[in-house]
Formats: sequence, structure tokens, C-alpha cells
Amino acid sequence: MSQIAPVQIVDYQPRHGSAWARLNEAWLAEGGFVVEEKDRKVIDDPQGAILDPGGRIFMAERAGEAIGCCALMAMDDGGYEVAKMTVSPAARGLGLGRRLLEACEAAARSAGAPRLYLETSSTLKPAGALYRRFGFVDLPPRPSPYARADVWMEKRL
Repeated sequence: MSQIAPVQIVDYQPRHGSAWARLNEAWLAEGGFVVEEKDRKVIDDPQGAILDPGGRIFMAERAGEAIGCCALMAMDDGGYEVAKMTVSPAARGLGLGRRLLEACEAAARSAGAPRLYLETSSTLKPAGALYRRFGFVDLPPRPSPYARADVWMEKRL
């Protein structure tokens, strides 16, 4: 009987660049969304758009293959925006979304952040349900750089 390799949540490294782009372009296409200007910026330059300004990116890996990702983007108020979270279709149902959120929350707490924030689409039902189970609460609508965003949420830390 073959053993399925365990999944590790690791910090993004330059070797993850192509997987980062592939995973994010795939979920956008799967959702029927266009790749918007802000998407392109963070997909094409995760170092400059996320990491250099004080954010983090977590990758879910199994046997050296990236099968999920999530970014933590530093915000002006000291909080972090959870962004670009996805798990490849073949790896869904393994609890990786929750593990990626746990990594984000732990990093934000260790940095003394007051909150996690996110924007999503109401069409992404499983993601919205996961965020609510994880303790995110809905916020009133606000301006967004994403045309697809119609749900705004936060989790106070």
C-alpha cells in the first residue's frame, strides 16, 4: 500500500514563482474571473508586491510540488490582507485552506497585527464558508481594486 506524502506549509521562495503564477491564474480562470491589474502585479512580482512591503506568502507542498498558496499583504493600519488563497482541485478536501489560514493568522499575531482582512466574491461559496468558520465576519461594502469583490471580511486578532 502506497503512502501519500504529507503536506507541508512553507514560506515562499523564488523557486515557487511558476507554481505561484499557475495556481493563481488557475483559480481566477476556474471562477470565471479576468486577471485584473492588481492580480497581475502580485502574480508577476510577488517579491516586490507582497514580500518587500512586509508581507508573507505561504505555499502548501506535497512531495516537493506546490498544491496551494496564500498571501499575507501588509496594510497601512498594521493589519494584513489575506489574498490569493487557493488549493489545486486535486488537493481540495484535505483541510489545506484552513492550514494556510492558520499559517497566516500565526504570522499576523506574531507581528502584532490587530486584524486580518480579505475581499472575495460571493460566487466563491466554499471560500466564504471557510472564512466564516475560521472567524471572519462580514464588513460593509467598501472601494476595492477588484471588480469581482462583493464581500469584505475581517477577523480581529
